[in-house]
Amino acid sequence: MEVILLERVEKLGQMGDVVKVKNGYARNYLLPQKKALRSTEANKLRFEKERTHLEAQNIEGRKEAEGVGQKLSGKVFVAIRQAGENDQLYGSVTTGDIAKLVTEGGFGINRKQVKLDHPIKMLGLQSVQIILHPEVIVSVELNVARSQEEADIQAKGQDVKGAEDATEEIIDVAEVFESEELAQVAEQKLSETDDEAGQIAPEAAGQQGDVTPAAESEDANTSGDKSD
Repeated sequence: MEVILLERVEKLGQMGDVVKVKNGYARNYLLPQKKALRSTEANKLRFEKERTHLEAQNIEGRKEAEGVGQKLSGKVFVAIRQAGENDQLYGSVTTGDIAKLVTEGGFGINRKQVKLDHPIKMLGLQSVQIILHPEVIVSVELNVARSQEEADIQAKGQDVKGAEDATEEIIDVAEVFESEELAQVAEQKLSETDDEAGQIAPEAAGQQGDVTPAAESEDANTSGDKSD
């Protein structure tokens, strides 16, 4: 089917271009979304008559989108989801979910404005494109995590598991000692105790060496007396 584009359509053309597309694509997307008209003589005349108005409308919409884009570009949105040990989500984050997060963040969009090749099914940071206007597309960052704490760690570029292990070590010390200084004092005392034990052990071994031969000599004399 040949259609006349009423606005720029990615990979198809600019406003006013006459392009040939698949019938289903035209009927299910371009025509219902008012992005194009059937290429008929009547519609060509209609387009040329309304062209000036459509171009002015497009310029106004683009300027408005550019203003929103300057504020939205680079924004980070957090999606809290449950996931397994392999970081795979129990479900997925869809275009509808992202549109809701962005809207709740103060930028009203719908799911059709979220450009996503496939649903997000893993924890981590994801770059997502938002179509504010056919000529204005910005990127935002989606931070998918199990909790806000994990999201904060990921936002700093740190490994979540490594950070959790470090936190556990800090908690263990805090439970035993009131402060880090006390912990260091305790470690020093343990070290000194180990050194003292190391010094005592050789002396004890020496004493045992002195006693053993005497005892063996005494046993030998006793044995000799008995034989007499």
